[in-house]
Amino acid sequence: MVTNNAIQWQYIMNSSTIRVLIIIALAAVSAWFSVAELSGKLTLYSGSHQPGQLRVTFLDVGQGDGIFIETPTGVQVLIDGGPDASVIRELSTVMKPWDRTIDMVVATHPDKDHVAGLVDVLAEYQVATILTTENRGETMVATAYHTAMTSEPGADIWYARAGQIIALDASTTLAVFSPADNPSMLESNASSIVLQLRFGETEFLLTGDAPQGVEDYLVRAYGPELLESEVLKLGHHGSQTSTSQLFLSAVTPRYGVVSASIDNSYGHPHPEVVNRVESQGVSLVSTAQLGTITFVSNGVDVWPLMP
Repeated sequence: MVTNNAIQWQYIMNSSTIRVLIIIALAAVSAWFSVAELSGKLTLYSGSHQPGQLRVTFLDVGQGDGIFIETPTGVQVLIDGGPDASVIRELSTVMKPWDRTIDMVVATHPDKDHVAGLVDVLAEYQVATILTTENRGETMVATAYHTAMTSEPGADIWYARAGQIIALDASTTLAVFSPADNPSMLESNASSIVLQLRFGETEFLLTGDAPQGVEDYLVRAYGPELLESEVLKLGHHGSQTSTSQLFLSAVTPRYGVVSASIDNSYGHPHPEVVNRVESQGVSLVSTAQLGTITFVSNGVDVWPLMP
């Protein structure tokens, strides 16, 4: 049942029978919204995941972000695409060779290390839905991504707003926590789409490059009860500009993930951030050391599949 002060839209993602619900709150976001039960047949994907499990894979795309989600029923979401075509190679490790469709692509913000690879993804795969923001960036890469996005045949383009909840299937949702308003005039990192992926009793908080100012807003707007997540993708690749103590204390993750390249010139993750995370008892894993990292959830517990 949809809560009061909310409007419900139902989108048919493509010519298949996959259905996605998006609920946009009209009031201030201060509680988790219930999601209407999905109707219609879901297309199943015969991948390597086990029945009843969610898989979240942090792809080894070098100095950038690329996160591949596959729900228990096989709905596929790609969040960001890294700085180059490496994401195509990485997708081949988590998708069957004949699978050339992705249900949803999310571009958290228009920086090169997040959207350059999405240009290649949109050229190689049929994408049904794209979640993005009005912040277009001013670089050639950002322009190339915007052109590829608006030219993707048959794709629905949604603009992210805090309060949206996207039901990927009957048991898996993506909630948009930020931005709250049109972020076109914000600095690129501050415009990042912050998402919480929820499956059963487990959550993944995916923060793009959101800086501490956005983290402070999230703590004020949602509080520890809603921010609490088993897995936190550290903002801005573990940069000193993100992952404040206030934010960590609200999220209380069991695992922290850094998506970065080994020996990168930025010094990511920053030693202060590493100390802050580890002093809170969080297990820190990095694509720089481990390569692609996959987490599995059965809806009650979350665990990494270590290489």
